Amino acid sequence: MTKRSTSADFVTAFATGWPENQPEIMVLSLTTHKGVQDYALSKEQALLIAKTMKETAARLAKPKQA
Repeated sequence: MTKRSTSADFVTAFATGWPENQPEIMVLSLTTHKGVQDYALSKEQALLIAKTMKETAARLAKPKQA
C-alpha cells in the first residue's frame, strides 16, 4: 500500500473530456503544484467517483471564518 501523507496536495484545476477516438472513456486531468495527472475512466468508474464526491462534499464542514 502507498504511504500516505498527513497533508494533501490541493487540486487547482480539473478538466474532463471525451477523446474523439475513444468515446467509451472519459479523461480526467487533475492539476496540482507538482504537475498534471491524467486518468482514463470508464462510465461506471466516472459515475462512482461522482457519487462519492457528491456524498463527501455534502458532509464537509463550513469553511473557517478568518
